Amino acid sequence: MALSKEDVARVKAWGFLRNRGTDQFSGRVVPEGSVFTAQQLAVIAECAKRYGNGTVAFTSRLAAEVVGIPFEKIEEARAFVKENAGIEFGGTGAKIRPVTACKGTTCVYGNFDTQALAKKIYHEYYIGWADVKLPHKFKIGVGGCPNSCMKPSLNDFGVEGHRVPEYDPEKCRACKVCQIEVSCPSKAISRGEDGKPVIDQSKCKTCGVCTGKCPFKAFSHEAEVQYQLYVGGTWGKTTRMGTKLSRLVREEEILPIMEKTMLWFKENAYQKERLGKAIDRIGVDKLEEALFSDDLLSRKEEILAAPMKQA
Repeated sequence: MALSKEDVARVKAWGFLRNRGTDQFSGRVVPEGSVFTAQQLAVIAECAKRYGNGTVAFTSRLAAEVVGIPFEKIEEARAFVKENAGIEFGGTGAKIRPVTACKGTTCVYGNFDTQALAKKIYHEYYIGWADVKLPHKFKIGVGGCPNSCMKPSLNDFGVEGHRVPEYDPEKCRACKVCQIEVSCPSKAISRGEDGKPVIDQSKCKTCGVCTGKCPFKAFSHEAEVQYQLYVGGTWGKTTRMGTKLSRLVREEEILPIMEKTMLWFKENAYQKERLGKAIDRIGVDKLEEALFSDDLLSRKEEILAAPMKQA
C-alpha cells in the first residue's frame, strides 16, 4: 500500500519508525525504570512473532524495538502489548524521551536505587507530560555512581549518585594497612604525620567505595547519598558535555529541579533548539538562578500554555 508522509509521521509519534527501503516499521516498547519483567519480555517476543518479522532489537535508551511490523498491523501490535502486559510503544518526538537508568539498583558500586527513581520519573513525566510539546527532544539519564556507565552528563538532564565521605579522626586507629587508603580507586587518600588518612578533595570523586571499609567506623558506614545534576548534555552530530550544576543536591530536590529545567527549556529555547544550545546562548548563571529559585514553578501553567519561541 502507498503510504503518505502524514501516515508515516502519525505512527512515528506512536514510536514506529519506517524500516529503510520498505513499508514496514520498527516499534519501540518503552520500559518503566529501564526494566522489563519476564512476562513483559514474553509478550514483546510474541508480538514480534505475530506482527513483526520475529526479531527484537534494543535501542540505546533501553527500549525493545519490534522489527518489521507492516503498517496495517501497527494498531493491532499496540493493542496487543497494552492488553497483555500493560506496556506501550513510544519514545519519539519533541518531548520527554524514555528515561534510562544504569543497574545501580543491584550494582556493587550503585549508591542508590536508580531504577526506582527512573520509574518514578517515567510515571510523573514521561507519561504525565506525554502531551507537553517541548522545543526539541529531552533525554533523561540516571546513574548510580561516578563511574558514569549511563553517561548522565550526555543527557539533557542527568542524575548521578555520590556518597560524600564522613571522616571522624577520633575513631581512627592509624592502622598499618588502612582499608580506606587501599580501597580508594581515585588515590585520594594519603597518610599524615600521625599515620591517619588525609583526603585530597581535588582527587576525591565521592564515589562511595570507601564507605563502610573502616572496621572502626572512622569513615561513616552510612554516608549520606547526594546527587550531581547535569543539564544540556548531547551526543551525536553535535556533542556537548552537560553543564554540571554548582552543588550536589538531596533526593527531594531532584524532581523539582528537573521540572524547572523543562520549564526553562520550554520558555527560553527556540523551536528545534536543544537545551544545551539554549544554555550556551543565554548563560549558565541565568539558568542556575532559575533552577535554584521557585519562579518557574509559580508560572508553570503560563509557560506550558505559551506558544513555542521562533528563532
